Amino acid sequence: METLKNQYGIKPKAIRLDNGPEFIGKELDSWATFNNVTLDFSRKGKPTDNAFCESFNGTFRDECLNTSWFLSIEDAVQKVETWRVDYNTFRQHSSINDLTPDDMMKMHQQKP
Repeated sequence: METLKNQYGIKPKAIRLDNGPEFIGKELDSWATFNNVTLDFSRKGKPTDNAFCESFNGTFRDECLNTSWFLSIEDAVQKVETWRVDYNTFRQHSSINDLTPDDMMKMHQQKP
């Protein structure tokens, strides 16, 4: 999160998450508190509270995790990064008016 904040010069007002162990740790909580970011947890057993994340997780699983063999941590990092760049830079997303996430970010950065 700190890398994204530094790279784009912005941070979210809130982050919507589920109650998985990767999201209930001290590091994320400390970062959010320090940066005045609200962590908005979904209700337990209610994946529809977080439909966008659930959709993304399914896409990531189907297109990257289920189609790749990871031979090492370094190999996993490289393959996931390649998928992330493609997903954010080249793919148009119907949920954001057929823009890429990078194009959407550029539009928001240009607003006064």
